[in-house]
Amino acid sequence: MAELIRIDDPQDPRIAGYMQVRERDLVGREGHFMAEGQVVVRMLVHSRLCRPVSLLLAEKRLAAMAELIDLLPLAAEVFVASQAVMDQIVGFPIHRGILALGRRAESPSAAELLAGLGDEALVLVLCGIGNHDNMGGLFRNAAAFGADAVILDADCCDALYRKAIRVSVGASLITPFAQLERDEDLLGLLRGARFEALSLSPSGAVRLSALKRPPRVAVLLGSEGPGLSPDVLAQTRTVAIPMATGFDSLNVATTAGIVLHHLGFAAERER
Repeated sequence: MAELIRIDDPQDPRIAGYMQVRERDLVGREGHFMAEGQVVVRMLVHSRLCRPVSLLLAEKRLAAMAELIDLLPLAAEVFVASQAVMDQIVGFPIHRGILALGRRAESPSAAELLAGLGDEALVLVLCGIGNHDNMGGLFRNAAAFGADAVILDADCCDALYRKAIRVSVGASLITPFAQLERDEDLLGLLRGARFEALSLSPSGAVRLSALKRPPRVAVLLGSEGPGLSPDVLAQTRTVAIPMATGFDSLNVATTAGIVLHHLGFAAERER
């Protein structure tokens, strides 16, 4: 087991990255992100895309975390504090008593990520998703239903924001993703990588239930309310999820789950 570093002073400079967590969420962590809770930290420890830098644990969580601590890289530090001191460090009662700072490996460009995928790849493409709960739910569905990667446009929020990671149950730590630069041509990028783009819209031309999965497919989703831009809809195949009469609105993460399940599992039986 890694050496445990006892922290008794909530102002100890060695744990500066954990101080006043909510305030730090707003200004960023200089290339680091924060994972919270045993399930999410386990994802971090086992991830091929991210690495743990340090852990901060309440004493009462040591026994439950012993196996994961043994798997940490040698350079990772493990700080231990009483529950009272840990609460003072983070700035609120942290009932789970388990936090970790991580760092993502060097991020590929969207073009590089798409080029490395297989001949029957399934990709989730997100446009203008600004809500961290939705972002976490989208990554959770991407992992659950076998999406090979997620592409975010330049207007999407941070997939590694603490709340997004927590809602994703760590899926954003194990799912390959890339974010477009402001001037990148999303549809041109997908065409160049031989992906058929399917845009979800209540007024889509094709019902999801009638859709057969293309070999290499990208599912495009926009933010709740505005949805995808008219330009994107005009240049892509549009797909609708039929709903009860008089209702045409689904949460974007729910939409993703339905579509990814169809393309990842249901449509598989039709080929």
